[in-house]
Amino acid sequence: MIGTVFRSEDVPAEHRFDYWRELVHRAIAPSDITSDHAGEFWAEQRLLELGPAMVWPVSVVPTRFRRTEKLVRQSDPEMYHLSLVLGGELGLDHIGLTDVYKARDLWVTDTSEPYDVRPPRDGDRRLVTGVAVDFPKALLAVSPDRVRALLGRRLSGREGTGALLTEFLTGLDRQADFLQPSDAPRLGTVLIDLLSAWFAQVLDAEDALPPETRHRAMTAHIRAFIRQNLHDPELTPPVIAAAHHISVSYLHRLFQEQAPGAGENGEGETVAAWIRRLRLEGARRELADPALRAVPVHTVAARWGLPRASDFTRAFRTAYGLTPKEYRLQALSSPEQTEQTEQTE
Repeated sequence: MIGTVFRSEDVPAEHRFDYWRELVHRAIAPSDITSDHAGEFWAEQRLLELGPAMVWPVSVVPTRFRRTEKLVRQSDPEMYHLSLVLGGELGLDHIGLTDVYKARDLWVTDTSEPYDVRPPRDGDRRLVTGVAVDFPKALLAVSPDRVRALLGRRLSGREGTGALLTEFLTGLDRQADFLQPSDAPRLGTVLIDLLSAWFAQVLDAEDALPPETRHRAMTAHIRAFIRQNLHDPELTPPVIAAAHHISVSYLHRLFQEQAPGAGENGEGETVAAWIRRLRLEGARRELADPALRAVPVHTVAARWGLPRASDFTRAFRTAYGLTPKEYRLQALSSPEQTEQTEQTE
């Protein structure tokens, strides 16, 4: 697991808000944090340190964050703050702009300028959920003068690189329990590249990005496209290359250079091998799921883009040493699985 987790119920009720506020202060630039619900405070939050970037998925009762001119003068860590709203809504006042943000909206603030993040004024206790990212300005491959044009604007996380960034941030929270501390530096690099690509796309400044940043961002696009289309048996390198307007040879070179496990000579997992591994892993998870025990093996394989039963059986046995049927029988008859099944029935 990477990151630390805060759950309000783990802290005595009278100390929950103060404890959480101190936790947030360690993650972001000093702010005045208040809540009309401090006396009955509730929050769940994870802090993920990914190299120089801090990512904090959070679900919290309505809370206000104010960074005043006085606080800016007292301390400025020279950071950008990105917020992705997933549920509820928040208002933002920053550099003379005011707007309201809802699900899948993004905004950017600069710690060198005052800001006011505020919940709706209706007193509703409805939770606000989202993901925040704080990272040094110096790491962004786009000049501060150009970034200023984005500050305080309501931006979309629904399409293009914004959607890819949204999926990456929400995926970090979902997978944090399975990631290791050794994964954090690489994930931090990927995040900064995605952020740089997103800023450049929104500002129409892709030419300002270093080639390595563009390559890594393109690889992230390709991986996301593959994951979203694993069910399609026609997902092949030519199809992937055409969807991204690149040649097949460039796809192979780009993917192998950036793929996990690539060594100094750039030899990593091939595109086809990565697709096959993801499909087999997905099918294996479903075969071990007691809720899916009645679904035929060939149906499980087909919905992971493996419609030929003989090919699936052969690839599965090569990867895991058992046929799909043998694996399912073993997985569903294990003591741990039996106990889980009894608990759910």
